[in-house]
Amino acid sequence: MLFNRLGSSELLVSEIGLGCMSLGTEEGKAVKLIHEALDQGVNFLDTADLYDEGRNEELVGKAVRGRRSDVIIATKVGNRRVPGQEGWVWDPSKAYIKSAVKDSLHRLGTDYIDLYQLHGGTIDDPIDETIEAFEELKQEGLIRYYGISSIRPNVIREYAKRSNIVSVMSQYSILDRRPEEEVLDLLKEQGISLIARGPVARGILSGSGEAKAEKGYLDYSKDELLSLLKQLEEHADGMDVSHLAIRYALSHAAVACTISGASSLDQLLHNLAAGEMEPLSPQVVQRVQAITRANRYEQHR
Repeated sequence: MLFNRLGSSELLVSEIGLGCMSLGTEEGKAVKLIHEALDQGVNFLDTADLYDEGRNEELVGKAVRGRRSDVIIATKVGNRRVPGQEGWVWDPSKAYIKSAVKDSLHRLGTDYIDLYQLHGGTIDDPIDETIEAFEELKQEGLIRYYGISSIRPNVIREYAKRSNIVSVMSQYSILDRRPEEEVLDLLKEQGISLIARGPVARGILSGSGEAKAEKGYLDYSKDELLSLLKQLEEHADGMDVSHLAIRYALSHAAVACTISGASSLDQLLHNLAAGEMEPLSPQVVQRVQAITRANRYEQHR
């Protein structure tokens, strides 16, 4: 497993991390999957206070007990549950962030969070207030670094310009190349890392992709996806499509880490096998780009 520096931070993250959202709520199974990931060289675990109403953070906390110093924990904040109501409301206020971090620390069973991320955001948020909250949490030693999870170029530009974020988590894959349009080069110039989520695009870029292509993906229809999967297999030089997809997401210099979910041991080990493979050559990257779409952001520019 290779490790990359996350932005300007001191954090060295495994190039393949574990997205914990799909672990489920069964403690034994979830803890076993996390332990296997750690044993295979993964050191980056991504969760959020929103996942399973906090249960996911609790499971991550249980799994890293006794191994905390070996793990980089990333979690997220900004979606506030309202007692007695279904769903949640968006709240990037300083007061909420500084309150919510204490709940996450308790659930995770730790006294610090390595990477605390704003879980979304719009250009109309009180951005300076949000930044102030994260900066104060750093000064208090409750978090080491902070970042944002966003697909919105206008929001990403503001945080890159006005804050000390070390990372942006964004959806990025062969089927969703939107970050290539504006975001990746900006982050590279600013010394900020991208954490690429969804590299296998809901499993469409995998051995079982045909079955998962029924509803299409972004602006790809089912038939287009089925045709593309065949073309990718032809251009993969014998590489499994999911491994090709993970390596593609890692091919841009701004990307420090990809995170894929795993709900089974086989799925986890299959994803991690991509970490044993050589980086894609520029020629393979160009071939992939030639047969896919350079998707564009139509909003939030």
